[in-house]
Amino acid sequence: MAILEMKQVKKTYGSGHKMVEALKETDFRADKGELIAVIGPSGSGKSTFLTIAGGLLSPTSGEIWINKQDLSGLNEKQRSKIRLKEIGFILQASNLVPFLTMENQLNLLDKVKKGNMARNERMQLFEDLGISDLRNKYPADLSGGERQRVAIAKAIYSNPSIILADEPTASLDSDRAYEVMELLKSETKNKNTTTIVVTHDIRLIHYCDKVYRMTDGVLVLDKE
Repeated sequence: MAILEMKQVKKTYGSGHKMVEALKETDFRADKGELIAVIGPSGSGKSTFLTIAGGLLSPTSGEIWINKQDLSGLNEKQRSKIRLKEIGFILQASNLVPFLTMENQLNLLDKVKKGNMARNERMQLFEDLGISDLRNKYPADLSGGERQRVAIAKAIYSNPSIILADEPTASLDSDRAYEVMELLKSETKNKNTTTIVVTHDIRLIHYCDKVYRMTDGVLVLDKE
């Protein structure tokens, strides 16, 4: 079952001879339980693709459907509600609230999303990501890799339908990167979530069900 569909989606900036096609006309589908990688060099359009897929950026043309909801005709408030309910983001800027401890970051999610993960599940998530000892620390007290792992915990925490990850292992050493990919794979399969990972690290693609390659704004299926 498709959880995310993009139909003839295109993103351009500027006009006339100054027009830049950041994302050329793209059709894309992701089903429940799939872990998908989008690979390609910096500047190829990967991040543009991901932010459009998550409703953070509006396309110039085309349709985006998330869990059978068409984002095309929605205003920002309506799109925000869908993002809050359906999507967990792992962004390169870790997106943490600077004045909240790691534990309170998740407490805030409980309030906003009106959910509440069982304490033993929360502790297991902390343990899986190696961040149990960071619960009472603030983002400024963490290393880049630690902030990234907390951001991953936030994305997974609310059991979203879709996890969108932009270079989720960029700040991590190889062993920790593989652990994170194992966790994302486990989350995807056990909870029938859909995970899309944008990365330039080809070592990670063997964890994925499908691999797409982005080159100059063109998305092509590379491995299935």
